[in-house]
Amino acid sequence: MPVTRVNDINMYYEIHGEGDPLILIMGLGGDHFRWFRILPLLAENFKVLTFDNRGVGKTDKPDIPYTMKMMSNDVAGLMDAVGIDKAHTFGISLGGMIAQNFALLHPDRIISLMLGCTFCGGKHTVSNEGTGPGVLDPSLIETMLPEERAVEMMPALYSREFIDNNQDFVDIQIEYARNNPPDIVSYRRQLGAAGTHDTYDRLPEIKLPTLVIAGDADALIPAENSRIIASRIPDSELVILEGMGHGFYTEANEETARILTDFMKRHSLR
Repeated sequence: MPVTRVNDINMYYEIHGEGDPLILIMGLGGDHFRWFRILPLLAENFKVLTFDNRGVGKTDKPDIPYTMKMMSNDVAGLMDAVGIDKAHTFGISLGGMIAQNFALLHPDRIISLMLGCTFCGGKHTVSNEGTGPGVLDPSLIETMLPEERAVEMMPALYSREFIDNNQDFVDIQIEYARNNPPDIVSYRRQLGAAGTHDTYDRLPEIKLPTLVIAGDADALIPAENSRIIASRIPDSELVILEGMGHGFYTEANEETARILTDFMKRHSLR
């Protein structure tokens, strides 16, 4: 099991494929497994590093306050540990917040930056008025079985058509949730870090090739947040996927992989 010491924790990671390095940073409460539909497609062209953020999966779960700086430095520390100097960086949701802070703290470690279904935080966050965000309530971890919560979350992540037509995928999600229950303390710690995130004023400092991508049907983080981010980062590119929700990188895995791959190849080290 590939685990390495990073800062104050032991971090779990995996490396797939060959080519320019690509780091994938997962969102709130998610671990490396959540990339399983898009990972093989990206690994066809890139050396992909996936990992479990502090507080999830097989990485340590210290009961201390988590911060964006801390989680960004975890990424840099992991890169040092596995011998990666610079990498394309794709973060989704909370992972996109970490990626923003990583770009501000360690711009020399990034080849290109890709931000998925995320927000800049603070007073400039656009919230969803519907019921979607309720599935992120930590109390559901305490009151529902993991597999029940997985089922509850699906309509907030994927289209009804995708859910109805992909029973194998649904079964995999339920089984994985059953066998990998979340840690409530660490979930709250990650949520606390997200609550302190605010990069709006500093986003213009990012001078990296940047792609901002989201689905126009996102029930958790509305796409307007991505439009705000793109308007703040000089020369960034914005892609809004029609009919896609928060889990666009899973549901529209082939289209997303194509978009990301094209962007990264245009900004390759080679």
